[in-house]
Amino acid sequence: MENQQHQGRNGAAAAAPTAENRFSVLNCIDLSSPDTQNSVSLLKQACLDCGFFYVVNHGISQEFMAEVFAQSKKFFELPAKEKMKVLRNEKHRGYTPELDELLDPENQVHGDYKEGYYIGVEVPEDDPEAEKPFYGPNVWPSSEVLPGWRETMEKFHQQALEVARAVARIIALALDLEADFFDKPEMLGHPIAVMRLLHYGGQVSDPSKGLYGAGAHSDYGLITLLATDDVYGLQVRIRVNLRYLTSESNWFVRLVGIDLNFLQICKNKDAQPQVWEYVAPMQGAFVVNLGDMLERWSNCIFKSTLHRVLGNGQERYSIAYFAEPSHDCLVECLPTCKSEKNPPKFPPITCSTYLSQRYKDTHADLSVYNQKQQHT
Repeated sequence: MENQQHQGRNGAAAAAPTAENRFSVLNCIDLSSPDTQNSVSLLKQACLDCGFFYVVNHGISQEFMAEVFAQSKKFFELPAKEKMKVLRNEKHRGYTPELDELLDPENQVHGDYKEGYYIGVEVPEDDPEAEKPFYGPNVWPSSEVLPGWRETMEKFHQQALEVARAVARIIALALDLEADFFDKPEMLGHPIAVMRLLHYGGQVSDPSKGLYGAGAHSDYGLITLLATDDVYGLQVRIRVNLRYLTSESNWFVRLVGIDLNFLQICKNKDAQPQVWEYVAPMQGAFVVNLGDMLERWSNCIFKSTLHRVLGNGQERYSIAYFAEPSHDCLVECLPTCKSEKNPPKFPPITCSTYLSQRYKDTHADLSVYNQKQQHT
């Protein structure tokens, strides 16, 4: 493949993926397939290999997905003053400005070059559950500013949760559990389930200078569903499943002549040096990756995977849906994943304890914004 260079907004060049960078293809899970055993086999292979895979025929129409992206773009195009009216609160609901999140402090000189918007399960303020971390009412832009915005996002949140539950049932079977294991009330029956709209601006990343769209990290929960626009962004190292490289898979060959943003993953997070590879977006599909809690549940049989975003000057929009269990769920080694020769590698921990620490470690203290407002 020709080694192309693309100019960012500030004139800096970013290289497109090349053959040397090994642009990889993920296993593809068809949620409409009646062949459950084949789906389990493909998912298990993907989880053992790299922790990333595609999900197609998931029940969310392409037309509605396009509407969600259009509404997301409308929010991020608002003036900064308007967006700051719905600034992230202590429950992690609402807007996160650029540089708010620092995911890889060892390698980043400052926060991520992205802005986001958190939306969770709606819990009324007078509900006793709202006293718990990550539970409570959402923060919404004014309906006068963005009419219909809340309704669109609430509908997508609910539909994405059903997709996450369907994927979790296949994961349960792959771990020799009952299919409905993760449907329990303390798991995905009454989950935390956080959706995050993301916007990467026109900045150019430079790992040698510690500049990233999003620093290297693994996700915290059970699984993450990622919906992307058509801007390339994911890098992984995986086996190609030729069965899915059909004539309809023209996204695979659209590699030359496109301005790119790179979402990258590292198959082996313990390797030194780390090897990063690229993965294409697939129209109409979710890219699914495993989170830290599933790694703990499975006793490292399935591992969460490092990923990061490198920008090259082109805007990029994505939507991440973090499927996480309930506040009080105890995450401990599954009975099918331990033995005398393979005892549990992690102590039990509640979901809220784990999430609270990870969010605290990676997000700016809200007092920073209060101080800025006092000086403006």
